[in-house]
Amino acid sequence: MPIEHIRLSKQAREQLIRLKRYTGIEHWNVLCRWAFCKSLAESSVPPPAKIPADSNVELSWRVFGGRHHEIYLALLRERCLRDGLGVEDEVLAMQFRLHLHRGIAYLASDRRIRDGVGALVAQAAG
Repeated sequence: MPIEHIRLSKQAREQLIRLKRYTGIEHWNVLCRWAFCKSLAESSVPPPAKIPADSNVELSWRVFGGRHHEIYLALLRERCLRDGLGVEDEVLAMQFRLHLHRGIAYLASDRRIRDGVGALVAQAAG
């Protein structure tokens, strides 16, 4: 398994705290899944960045992906292949980290979520 544990940056942690408040979604892993998919939907490759693992928020891969963890890994592999990056474990781990943090930033800056639409979505998902 190329990704065993995920530790978030302090900035991502703060963004997730705000997202939890805006959406009413209680679990980090659900928000992280949304963030990962949001980033994958973006056509550009996430820019290389050194993202510190300096928060106390850590998830195992299985908690992140839940019962669909294999699907999330397949999506990541497919995206890495499409981007011409290869699928070595180190590449997958780095690209996952980049996509996750980019997606968290996208969600945190989405006005619709900040303005309360996220709470309606969370309520509907119930």
